[in-house]
Amino acid sequence: MNSSLRISASGLTAQRIRLDVIANNLANAETVQTAEGGPYRRQMVVFAARGATDATGMTSTSEGVEVVDIVPDPSPFRTVYQPGHPLADANGNVRYPNVNPIIEMVDLMSATRAYEANVAAINAAKSMSAKALDILR
Repeated sequence: MNSSLRISASGLTAQRIRLDVIANNLANAETVQTAEGGPYRRQMVVFAARGATDATGMTSTSEGVEVVDIVPDPSPFRTVYQPGHPLADANGNVRYPNVNPIIEMVDLMSATRAYEANVAAINAAKSMSAKALDILR
C-alpha cells in the first residue's frame, strides 16, 4: 500500500515540475533578449526511474520516477526577418525562442493526463485499503 502511494506521489511531483517548466516555456515564447544575452531557450524535463536499493546496495525495483535534470532544448532558434527591430542582425533577422506553442500545449495535455492518472491510482489504493479494513472488521 505505502509503495503504491509513494510511486504515485513521485509521479505527481514529477508531473507538477513538468507543468511548471511548460508554463515557463509558454510565458517566454516571445522573449528575444534574456539576461544571458540572446533569446530564451526552451527547457525540457528529464525523468528517470527511482529505484529501491536492497541490502547489497544494488537497485532492485522501481520506486517511481524522479526529475533528474532540466535541460535546454538544443534545437535552433526561430529566425524572423524584421529589419526595423532593434535586435535585428546585419541581414535584418531577429532570433526568436525555439518554443513552439503547439508542442508545448501537447506536452501540457500529456502532463495533465499523467497527473490525473496518478491521482486515480492514489484514489484506487485508498479505496482498496478501506475495503481491506472493512473485511478485517
